[in-house]
Amino acid sequence: QARPVESGGGLVQAGGSLRLSCTASGRIFSTYTVGWFRQAPEKEREFAAAITWSGATNYADSVKGRFTISRDNAMNTVFLQMNSLKPEDTALYYCAARAEPVIRVGVQEYDHWGQGTQVTVSS
Repeated sequence: QARPVESGGGLVQAGGSLRLSCTASGRIFSTYTVGWFRQAPEKEREFAAAITWSGATNYADSVKGRFTISRDNAMNTVFLQMNSLKPEDTALYYCAARAEPVIRVGVQEYDHWGQGTQVTVSS
């Protein structure tokens, strides 16, 4: 089973934007539900957004209206467009996948995890 690989993190000023990408090899990734989670220093990992293979989405209240999750199944890639970034968005962002076509927000619901990509928002 291929492991998701995240990219696109970096340092940005408050109010700026970043686009994260999550890619995995293998046809089955395109059928998986994919979620983005984040973990700030000394805090628990938390749900940010998720998308099913058919395009249904769900967002945490803290990112709703600012973040947009999308996917390109032909490219086996899921994107997280992050706009109007705030210092409190600073965290290590993880991509995770689960086989079932239903969105879940719990960390334990996802079987395949990437290594994470760092997002730092300066004030």
